[in-house]
Amino acid sequence: MEKGNGCCFSIMASSATITFFLIGINLVVCRVLYAMYWSSKPLRKRAPQPVSTLIVLGSGGHTAEMLNLLSVLQKDRFSPRIYIAAATDNMSLQKARLFENSLADETGVRAVKTAQFLQIYRSREVGQSYITSVWTTLLAIVHALQLMIKIRPQVIICNGPGTCIPLCAIAFLFKVIGIRWSSIFYVESIARVKRLSLSGLLLYKLRIADEFFVQWPQLQRKYPRAHYVGCLM
Repeated sequence: MEKGNGCCFSIMASSATITFFLIGINLVVCRVLYAMYWSSKPLRKRAPQPVSTLIVLGSGGHTAEMLNLLSVLQKDRFSPRIYIAAATDNMSLQKARLFENSLADETGVRAVKTAQFLQIYRSREVGQSYITSVWTTLLAIVHALQLMIKIRPQVIICNGPGTCIPLCAIAFLFKVIGIRWSSIFYVESIARVKRLSLSGLLLYKLRIADEFFVQWPQLQRKYPRAHYVGCLM
C-alpha cells in the first residue's frame, strides 16, 4: 500500500513539474512574440524629452555614414550619446570625438557632458579561424551584456557593423524580460543596393529592429517592412 502511495506521489510530482515547465515555456514564448510584435510597429509619439542614445560605429565606411546621419539629427533630442566601436577600431572613436568637439564649438556645451566613448570586444577578426572565433564570440557576448547592463540606452542607432548584433540581441532580451525597452533604429548602408547585409538581414528577419531604413527603393520593394529614406550620404 505504502509502495503504491509512493508511486502515485512520484507521478503527481512529475506531472506538476512538467506542467510548470510547460507554463514557463508558454510564458516565455508569449513574451518573445509580444516583443517581436511591438518592435515591428510604428513607434508611438513621446514627449520631446532627451533620450540616451547608443550609436554603434564600424570600419569600412560605416562610421562615415553614421556621422553624416547624426549631423542632421536633433542633437538635444538624442542626448547623452554613447558611441561604441570594436576594440580594434580606434579610428572610428577618433572620428566620433572630432564630431562631438565640432558640436561643442557650435553650442558651447562640453562634449564630456553629452557624449561617452566605449569599446567592445569583436566577435571575429578578419581572417580569424572559425574554431577560435567560438571563444571570442562568447567573450564578446559577455562583454556586450556587461555594457548593456551599465548603459541601458533608450535608443540604439546602427547601420551594419557586426558589433551591433550582440548589442541589439541583448537589447531585445531586455525587452522580453522587462529590464528596458530600447528602440532600435537600423539604417542599412548605402553600399547595399540589391540585398541587405548579414546584420541587416538578421535584424529584419528576427524583427529585432523597431524601425528599419534602406537607401534604395528596390530594397524597400524586396523588404516591405523597411522604410525608404533616399540616399543619406
